[in-house]
Amino acid sequence: MTNFVVDINEYAEGAIILEGFEDCIVGIVEEFGNGRRLLYGKDLILNKLQLYNSMTLGEAEEYYEYNILGLYAGEQNAVFLDLELRPEKKGEEFIYKLK
Repeated sequence: MTNFVVDINEYAEGAIILEGFEDCIVGIVEEFGNGRRLLYGKDLILNKLQLYNSMTLGEAEEYYEYNILGLYAGEQNAVFLDLELRPEKKGEEFIYKLK
């Protein structure tokens, strides 16, 4: 895989950037009618809150839910990856395992 540098401000113009959590961005998603949004890793955010703010996991989860997940900053609001799944075909159906 080739590494490309992406100018987020250009590629996802208007997307909400959460100040202080730029290192928690894991991707860019797009939605018809709302353009592109930044995808943040929930686990990265929780780890950062615990490490740099001396929060317990419970405190970090509460802070995340009320101050980050609950934030509405516009149509291109940030979205969050809760679980990363890996699909595996079993017979005619798929099962999903945690990555």
